[in-house]
Amino acid sequence: MVRSLYRLAIAGFLAWGLWPASILANPAEGYPNKPVRIIIPFAPGGASDFVGRILSQKLGEQLNQQVIIDNKSGAAGNIGMEAAARSAPDGYTLYLGNIGTLAINPAIFPNLTVKPLQDFAPITLIADVPSALVVNTDWGPRSLAEALTKLKASPSKFNFATPGSGSLNRLEMEILMRSAGVTMVHVPYKGGGGPAAMGLVGGETQLMFNTMPSVKNFVTSGRMHALAVTSAQRVQALPDVPTMAELGYPELITGSWQGMLVPAKTPKDIIQRLHRVLNAVLDMPEVRERLAAGGVFPAQSKSPEEFGQFLAAETQKWGKVARDARATAD
Repeated sequence: MVRSLYRLAIAGFLAWGLWPASILANPAEGYPNKPVRIIIPFAPGGASDFVGRILSQKLGEQLNQQVIIDNKSGAAGNIGMEAAARSAPDGYTLYLGNIGTLAINPAIFPNLTVKPLQDFAPITLIADVPSALVVNTDWGPRSLAEALTKLKASPSKFNFATPGSGSLNRLEMEILMRSAGVTMVHVPYKGGGGPAAMGLVGGETQLMFNTMPSVKNFVTSGRMHALAVTSAQRVQALPDVPTMAELGYPELITGSWQGMLVPAKTPKDIIQRLHRVLNAVLDMPEVRERLAAGGVFPAQSKSPEEFGQFLAAETQKWGKVARDARATAD
């Protein structure tokens, strides 16, 4: 009797369309049926914005929906990261995070309200963005050796710029100073693509590490001179510039990797679909060529789980580097 009533109840729910959608339908079916946004935690003009805008058009074509870039900058990327983490877990808000916001900031911001490993679900690695070591063209040196000679002759006389005290570029310079035995004065700016770059061009600072998309046009226009890049191999955008490893600094094979995430508790079917679509976009020759032209290496994860494991390892690695360098929030 009870079983008969149970079957009748189910039939009634089905007939009137009252059965919970989570039981009747795959969450990914019909997704997306409205525009999708990608939160980028930095201002336009930098590496994250460069990568995000290349992806957004092709991603929109694959999803048959508009994909909107939403730049939410401030607090070393924490404002945008928090906005993304607190968004509805429905697949309509994606977060393009990077090594700074996801792996370094948790170690240097004691009051950070977001815990990236808990508050986000990973989708895939997107790109590996190397840095370039660049100098003010009026400063003089045209090679790393010349720059180090000048720095050693005048300890703590010259300034280096960074996009912020806790940025990867700050840690890269700390590694170089320790390895080469030189000292400089740190001048942190609030942003790399604009403020730090313009500070270098204007002569406020003499050298800096900064991401390739942030400095490439300055180098090709002659307003900066590139001494080296931090990638394992030379970059297509500046093929004549040696790598730090070539110059004897293999510890400076680094990169500001970027990855796509969604708020935790986003349905797994939606995550899997986004993983497939994003990797399809990253396989497109046009996308790969546009990224390479800006000095960016496309990167992918075989699965969301693989990206999650990578993120956990990078958080541990760069957290230690930041603590050892005594890097602090601005």
